[in-house]
Formats: sequence, C-alpha cells, structure tokens
Amino acid sequence: MRDIKVVAFDCDGVMFDTVKANTAYYNQILKHFGRPAMTAEQIAYSHMHTADQSIAKLFEDEKSIQAAQAFRKKMSYLPFIDDMVIAPDLKPLIQRLRPRYKTAVATNRSDTMDRVITEHNLEGYFDLVVSACDVKRPKPYPDPLLKILEFFKIDAGNLIYIGDSQLDEEAARAAGVIFIAYQNTALSAALHITRLNEIENILWA
Repeated sequence: MRDIKVVAFDCDGVMFDTVKANTAYYNQILKHFGRPAMTAEQIAYSHMHTADQSIAKLFEDEKSIQAAQAFRKKMSYLPFIDDMVIAPDLKPLIQRLRPRYKTAVATNRSDTMDRVITEHNLEGYFDLVVSACDVKRPKPYPDPLLKILEFFKIDAGNLIYIGDSQLDEEAARAAGVIFIAYQNTALSAALHITRLNEIENILWA
C-alpha cells in the first residue's frame, strides 16, 4: 500500500447507510402512481444502481418510466437526506488521511449527490466527486474510477476503492484498481473491512 495516493469511497452503503432513505424515496414515487411498496429484491437493486436504472426496474414499460422520471425530477430528495446515516468513522478518517492522501467519491448516485454533500457538511472533504451524471457509463463499468485516475494523473496501483456491492467489485476489477470490500465478505477483494477506520492501519502498516 506504499504506492497509494488516492482513497476513493462509494457513497451508499459505505459513506452512508441509505437503505431507509432510498426505500422511502422510491416508495413515495410508487405511491404517487398507485403502485405497491418496493420488494426486498427491488430495494437491493436500487441500493446499487442509478436512479434512472432503478426507475426503469420499478416501472418497466416506457410510458410509465417517463411519467415516473418526470415526477422524480420535480420531487426534492431533501426530506430523505435526514434518513441517511453517515458512517461514524468517515469524517475523522478523512481528516487524518489528508493532506497525505487525496480523497474521492465514485457513486452511482446522480442529481442528489451535491445535496447530500452539502446537507451532511462534507464540503471540502473530497478532492473529486464522480457521480453517474459525470460519466457515460456508471458502475459496474469502470468509467467513474477511470475518471478519478485521469483527474489525479495516477496509475491504477495508486488508487484504492472502498465499496460494498458487486457493482463496486466489478468496476474496480475492470479499472485495475485495488478494491477494499466494506461489510461484505461475499465480495472478492484485496482486503475486507468492517469499519472505515481500519483503512488507517492498512495504509500505515
């Protein structure tokens, strides 16, 4: 780990526990159109995928998807941000990492990410935030991680990516970066952690 220059984080499931927030968000959209609440399988899907992909999964036919998207884009995510539970180690970890390391986010969130950063007072904590809005192909494609490599002008071996899902694993593998799995032992990773503060021991071992 001596060559690491940048530490990148996934958002949902790593920086935040967002299951409650995301479930309430999509359930409100479904309720507006008279549809039943999300199933466990739909909740798991929306945890990893973009909002566009999640809406397509929930509504299926093109006419319904377009109507749901139009409603979603008018609906504020702000009421749901309070239900996002920030990882207790996140801010202290980043404060200790910097300025020795650069920090970044690679997430499949889209137009809600800026508000999440603002409302949780995370401005200035990350040198780069890459959302689904910033790339042509979100995870599991490597594009978000490749954008980080390009931005910092570093090699794949200089970046570690902390994620919790199969999409994170696939994106990291495709980009060739070092993947650290967070609270998910089913994933194939260089290392597995259960708390973010373990990153310090990994980097300074």
